[in-house]
Amino acid sequence: MGVDRAVSAGGGYRALPRRARDQFNGILLRFRTGSGWRDVPERYGPWSTLYSRFSGWAKAGVFQGLMDALIAEAASRGQVGLESVSVDSTIVRAHQESAGLAVAGETLDALEQALTEEKGARLPEQPPVLRVMRRR
Repeated sequence: MGVDRAVSAGGGYRALPRRARDQFNGILLRFRTGSGWRDVPERYGPWSTLYSRFSGWAKAGVFQGLMDALIAEAASRGQVGLESVSVDSTIVRAHQESAGLAVAGETLDALEQALTEEKGARLPEQPPVLRVMRRR
């Protein structure tokens, strides 16, 4: 099964119209490049149509069916790899307190000593580090 066939409401498959395939390719391009909907080239159709098509497919489970079929076909050809995995890190956030770890000097010295004992190698001598403690 290829991208040219779509999952129908009855669970079977039907031919995918050429325009819908272009829209599917535009959606894939949008996710592959990480661009916004408005930045998808016009040759795939108006951005609002692409978004509406994706939203409708996602809600109906059709887009997931298309993606499963695409991955299954690529797997049957031995063409599945990690390059087909996409992670958007532009919205990954850390807690405000994760910006810096305040460690007491004795604790840091103990950690360095434990690392030296475990690895069997001395850490290179470092100049003294200014250790900042934040009081709450």
